[in-house]
Amino acid sequence: MKQKPIEISFTPADNQRLANLCGALDENLKQLETALDVTISRRGEHFSLQGASDQTQLAAQVLRRFYNQSRQHLSREQIQLGLIEAKNPWRNHTRISEDDTSDMEKASPALKTRRTGLYGRTQRQTQYLQQIQNHDITFAIGPAGTGKTYLAVASAVDALEREQVSRLVLVRPAVEAGERLGFLPGDMTQKVDPYLRPLYDALYDLMGFDKTSKQFDRQVIEIAPLAFMRGRTLNQSFIILDEAQNTTPEQMKMFLTRIGFGSKAVITGDVTQIDLPKHQKSGLAEVRQVLKDIRGIAFTQFDSEDVVRHPLVQRIVNAYEKHDLKHKDGE
Repeated sequence: MKQKPIEISFTPADNQRLANLCGALDENLKQLETALDVTISRRGEHFSLQGASDQTQLAAQVLRRFYNQSRQHLSREQIQLGLIEAKNPWRNHTRISEDDTSDMEKASPALKTRRTGLYGRTQRQTQYLQQIQNHDITFAIGPAGTGKTYLAVASAVDALEREQVSRLVLVRPAVEAGERLGFLPGDMTQKVDPYLRPLYDALYDLMGFDKTSKQFDRQVIEIAPLAFMRGRTLNQSFIILDEAQNTTPEQMKMFLTRIGFGSKAVITGDVTQIDLPKHQKSGLAEVRQVLKDIRGIAFTQFDSEDVVRHPLVQRIVNAYEKHDLKHKDGE
């Protein structure tokens, strides 16, 4: 339901802060409009926000918070991450803090990585980080963009930096995503490298290229296809199984029984993006029922509200969910 526009004025006018707030050609305001589905009109230091009542009130809070942070340049990433936090307040609906430190940042475990300001941006992300720290085996299930893999790798780097483990083992099943790539040239490492590239990208971002390369050379970090895990026992390791929806039940059991003394494992995947043959059951889809009563194992179920990417990604996920639901109802 529409309401009268909310009027906000930042006085006395500070042109530099207003420029930082709005961005080049008002790009930051456009990001806010897209994410919160509101319309923002601006004349100097005066802003008018129009849209649904709850959205304009939220947009007003967010705009004030960004203005408080505008003494320095606001990057597009800062704006988008701030909008994600704004759309995911704590479930008790406490008011979003307008200072520089959000309630989520205060509650989230501190991670020792190259990236400063890394913390859970939604309640489930914060719970996920806490579960990783407090459990030996953690499952994260949910759509793309919810931070399942990135936060798992960040937790692994943190554990390595704090010397809680002696090595990282990052694992993925080598399953093609609906395509047939045919023969791939090179040795075994080069053949599986394309499947493992997202894990490399996360490591480079969290540790830096040079340090990551040195840790690979010293075999402190190992990236391996799931097929190579049979027969191994991994002690004092942080192990991540990514894209676990593409494991069979037998492979999932095999992986979980590789975990040795002093080790921690995180298993991530999206059961809506299974690339196995149609007749083949997913090990990730089955494991929740098998292990639901086992103490020491935690499950985090993410949904579209936890997407931490471009604001449009959340809308895309929601649109596909609605389409799939409508298609099922029509069958």
